[in-house]
Amino acid sequence: MNILIVTGMSGAGKSKVVDALEDLGYFCVDNLPPKLLPTFSQLLGNASECYSKVAIVIDIRSSRKFDETFDQISRISEQGYEYKLLFIDANDETLIKRYKETRRIHPLIAENKGSLSKSIAQERIVLSKLLSIADYYLDTTNLAAMDCKKKVAEMLLENQDLALHINCVSFGFKYGVPTDCDLMFDVRCLPNPFYVPELRNHTGLEKSVSDYVLSFEEATTLLQKLYDVVDYLLPLYVNEGKSQLTIAFGCTGGQHRSVCFAHNMYEHIKAQKYNVSESHRELSK
Repeated sequence: MNILIVTGMSGAGKSKVVDALEDLGYFCVDNLPPKLLPTFSQLLGNASECYSKVAIVIDIRSSRKFDETFDQISRISEQGYEYKLLFIDANDETLIKRYKETRRIHPLIAENKGSLSKSIAQERIVLSKLLSIADYYLDTTNLAAMDCKKKVAEMLLENQDLALHINCVSFGFKYGVPTDCDLMFDVRCLPNPFYVPELRNHTGLEKSVSDYVLSFEEATTLLQKLYDVVDYLLPLYVNEGKSQLTIAFGCTGGQHRSVCFAHNMYEHIKAQKYNVSESHRELSK
């Protein structure tokens, strides 16, 4: 189990980081009391097949006694679990500006008689020990939300392309168009295996049907041009911070041509080490 402890300054953007982590497949828990950390880690460890990547947010809201927090974090290692610590920060001017804009209350504001600057200064002192052991450090002072997500992916993923999940889908127009597709291609312009008796009851996942569909020059040319379009777009989507992309291929019944194209696109994208899956909506019909 991969445990990531997220902490840092109030107002530095931990909620944005949690959003990014969820898109990367992390199970996220916000504002966990430090005393529960060892027990919670053990419970998750017992169900590690369900929770392989876990992010736990611990900050000043849940404990003013961060020496105690430091001890609880150390107990995770004693239990045999590995963890990394991500510290989120921003400069004081930015933190003050964000609090003014959102009109939220700093967790230490009462202790400092309403002084936001003193609250931030006190928080920095309290968190200094955790900052000293941080494995990752993210300064969000000049980061937009999408930039924040990209930085998180850069830190935690060996391959940033894995931050984008791609699904290649086939469907039949006679059953309706998928509502969640980002890119949709109509391949009804190609010769239909349905009218070949020996292929009618087979699908585009089978070699006989695939060979028939791709035996026509217009099919192979179209597939290559679609490869070119997708190859150009995918890095742009990754740079934009897009987390999910659905590429849909439609034919009349969703059994032959669209399945063949969706599967071939899946194999093409998979060969480039992207996080990709395939699904064929009508094959169960």
